[in-house]
Amino acid sequence: MTVIKQRKPVAGITIGDINGIGLEIIIKSFADKRILDLCTPVIFGSAQIASIHRKSCDIQNFNFKFVDKINDISHKQVNLLNCWKEEVNVTFGKNTIESGKYALLSIESAVKHIKNNTIDFIVTSPINKLSIQKIDKHFIGHTEFFEKEFNGNSLMMMVNNNLRISCITSHLPLKKVCENISVSSIMSKALVMHQSLIKDFKIQSPKIAILGLNPHAGENGMLGSEEKEIIIPAIQRLKEEQNILSFGPYPADSFFASKKIKAFDGIIAMYHDQGLIPFKSLSFSEGVNYTSGISIIRTSPSHGTGYDIAGKNMADESSFRSSVFLGCQLFKSRKLYEELNENPI
Repeated sequence: MTVIKQRKPVAGITIGDINGIGLEIIIKSFADKRILDLCTPVIFGSAQIASIHRKSCDIQNFNFKFVDKINDISHKQVNLLNCWKEEVNVTFGKNTIESGKYALLSIESAVKHIKNNTIDFIVTSPINKLSIQKIDKHFIGHTEFFEKEFNGNSLMMMVNNNLRISCITSHLPLKKVCENISVSSIMSKALVMHQSLIKDFKIQSPKIAILGLNPHAGENGMLGSEEKEIIIPAIQRLKEEQNILSFGPYPADSFFASKKIKAFDGIIAMYHDQGLIPFKSLSFSEGVNYTSGISIIRTSPSHGTGYDIAGKNMADESSFRSSVFLGCQLFKSRKLYEELNENPI
């Protein structure tokens, strides 16, 4: 097998909510020039908005290379592609129609360029969904947006080193969770995670833990029947029909406090808070939101817009920096996977 030396990937970066901390964490992350050894960053925004945030950060010896065309980027600098020319009001900490409009324009520009193969992966900065919904009432969130754009079966995966957590249901009201949990939904999401662990994280035989829905995983039916009627049959079918090493259901209240967490390559929770509360408690500052199950690589920091600290030079860039690192790692992993499958030993 001929091993091809991998090139440095081009990372497309969206600016997120212009009134939030997105550009601050971008600037703070790329102020460390060593990250340019790993990737070539291209931020989708405008010079005017970037300059406002640049002044609020008070970071010396940092500059963007402003370009109007993707072909003009430099692989030795932090590039900002001007996606619009008009002057925009930046009101730190406020949810405005403008903040939604330009956050969405940044995302759409990044999507256009990755479809044109001019960037290799996308890192999205935090957005306010309500402000974007003022522009596009059908917008639910990044994950759903990218799933639609790339026609995939997306699965939000929260990642920090060897901790990887996904949920069967995501952005749903709690009262709708039960009706959206089924044998087929569990099997579908578990299959996406299984494939991602192999393709993206280079784990040959991943072990997946599946949590229960009810307290104490139903207590043998005393506290709910979903485990017996849905979750256990799904686990059995995953083993028998898909040859996936799935285990559970585990009581969610004790699982993360036990040594079991280290025995698995992936964990599947039943609903948003069941998975994300322990994840953010264990790894909030460096956790990454990864959209698995689609054809492109998209990562994002695990926190929000930070309206309360926007413009105050107080934001911690650790999670964003980890998102860039993970994007680079996933790019290499996918290229290696493709190479090995095209040229089997």
